[in-house]
Amino acid sequence: MAFLEVNHLNKYYPITDSERFHALKDIQLSFDKGELVSIIGESGSGKSTLMNLLGGLDSQFEGEIVVDGQNIGQFKEKEMVAYHKEKIGFIFQSFNLVPHLSILDNVTLAMTLSNVDGKTRKARAKEVLEQLGLKDHYKKKPNQLSGGQKQRVAIARALVNDPDIIIADEPTGALDSQTSDQVLDIIQDIAKTGKLVIMVTHSERVASRSTRVVTIDDGKIIKDEKREPLQLHDNALELKARQENKNLSFFAAIRMALLNMREKLSRNILIALGGSIGIMSIILMLALGKGVNDYLTDTMNENVNPIISEARMTEDTQSDPDAVSETVAVAEAVPAQQTGMGGGGIGGNLAANNPAAQLSKNIPFEEENIAELEAIPHVEKLELAYASFSMGSDMVVYEGENYPFMNFGTTSENMTDSNILHGAFPEQGEVLITEEMAENMAGDAEAMIGEDVEVKLSVNGNALNGTYTVSGIYTAGNAIGPAGAFDSVFMTMDTFADMNIANGLTVEPNVVYLFADETSNSQEIKDAISGLGYAGSSTDTLAKTFTKMLDIFTYILAGVAGISLFVSAIMILTVLYISVVERTQEIGVIKAIGGRNKDIRRIFVSESFLIGLFSGVLGVGIAALLSAIGNVAVERIFGTTILHMTPTYALLGILASVIISVIAGVFPANKAAKLDPIEALRHD
Repeated sequence: MAFLEVNHLNKYYPITDSERFHALKDIQLSFDKGELVSIIGESGSGKSTLMNLLGGLDSQFEGEIVVDGQNIGQFKEKEMVAYHKEKIGFIFQSFNLVPHLSILDNVTLAMTLSNVDGKTRKARAKEVLEQLGLKDHYKKKPNQLSGGQKQRVAIARALVNDPDIIIADEPTGALDSQTSDQVLDIIQDIAKTGKLVIMVTHSERVASRSTRVVTIDDGKIIKDEKREPLQLHDNALELKARQENKNLSFFAAIRMALLNMREKLSRNILIALGGSIGIMSIILMLALGKGVNDYLTDTMNENVNPIISEARMTEDTQSDPDAVSETVAVAEAVPAQQTGMGGGGIGGNLAANNPAAQLSKNIPFEEENIAELEAIPHVEKLELAYASFSMGSDMVVYEGENYPFMNFGTTSENMTDSNILHGAFPEQGEVLITEEMAENMAGDAEAMIGEDVEVKLSVNGNALNGTYTVSGIYTAGNAIGPAGAFDSVFMTMDTFADMNIANGLTVEPNVVYLFADETSNSQEIKDAISGLGYAGSSTDTLAKTFTKMLDIFTYILAGVAGISLFVSAIMILTVLYISVVERTQEIGVIKAIGGRNKDIRRIFVSESFLIGLFSGVLGVGIAALLSAIGNVAVERIFGTTILHMTPTYALLGILASVIISVIAGVFPANKAAKLDPIEALRHD
């Protein structure tokens, strides 16, 4: 049985739905290894069609093509890819070298597709190139070679995988006569190694060098002439036997993509720069949101102890709904814009629906409530306190003048040293007053320290009063809350208890401070307080509200910035479509030498992956630079930084860039993978 047999081969091309052109008509041929066959005929005779069928570039035919006992007409993609890699080597008239690859890389291309390791690839390619007289040209590009040298490179590429069949399409068509003779000598030497060499030509001169000439005309074999056979030699070109063929690896695809991108370096840099703008914008928006959020958190922690959580009674948690201070009616009359500042410092609390009312509901804690709070996990201890919010009923009398204040509370460990502007925290028989209130009394706030004042309070409709010494001046700093927004007076719980006793009353605490065993557990305690139906600190409530609004604002800005990512995706898609057109012939070559559709797709997707990666890294770098510059400028003006970029934002930015780029690259990659190899090879 012959190595290659063609039995009743017919090829049709559709013209219309009902009409077909009969290109090859019942072809019957057989070839053996060691033959140097010329298929000769005029243009349009069908010789190129026959070549494409024998080479597996076209699989649509009727009849049989049997190679080494296998019918290639029954091959699936996997078998056809193996056929191209192991059985066939192509030599093209126009060389079809990849212009941006070096001579060495052009020759190793077929082995790269077979996932041969780099060291072996280079060694085998150099060996073949050296035997073909191209030892000193490894690093040159195709445009630096003569026509004869280019054809030798094409021959080396065809030989490097040690195929059984070499198909040469007009191998001397673009060469002068002297160079043609040199190329034909090489082709003869290839046939002498025992390979089947099939040349497609219209030149009688080329055919005269063959051991067999098959003449084709109008799709029919009209002559099959056998001449003197070649004297075969054992491996005349000293070619090493092929290794087991595999498929293109991910890293090989990345390397090929890098080589392709290097060819259009300026264009790819501009694409990456364009894509980086969107990534940079999104990261900066997120960094701004985090910076403001961190600023709010730090500001709160400066004025309250972060290990302490606050709890207050609500109508849902009280056992006696009638036990509510009459100050509720007063508070409900306070304009929302006034109480909207509440929440922070001491005595602050905010209800979701009516901040003013919640601030002033003096609902006392009962023993069962205190026990319930004490049972919350991670609570180390409790501190009972009292706070009230009134309008016009509480005042300080100094030198005969009345100075009304709205916020009253007992001191606790929740207050920090940063709250004390002058003086110290009050002890027994002392009070702490706010800075603005002290200035109204004495002009200079510090001058009020050591002065005696009379404090008048209205607690649950009962009038309380007592004379106390001012121990210090309170400031809420940048904190938000009633203590920061309104004139306030503070005293110790013991002093307040004595005040009640002196007026025939009993202290009923309406604020409980819960101390966490660790700062990290504070949020869990706050969540538990809320879960049990108690009101938490207005500082936390307002902070959550501001944070939520800030998050929404940040995400909106990031979304607007993200539009540029969509634009960059379209840009990548367009550029890769252009790249497919520019590299159509290269795609045809890759398919002819054993590249799968998956390999073509992988190469182009790898390019989009790299573009996305470069865009993301560039965007992160620019964002980091602008953040540093912006923070320096803001810190000089406001004394704080506002752009807090995190590694998470950087990773998310790079990941988003890569994902969007890969998605954009899938469409042109699929287009490239679906190209017909015959049409691609003809593309100019």
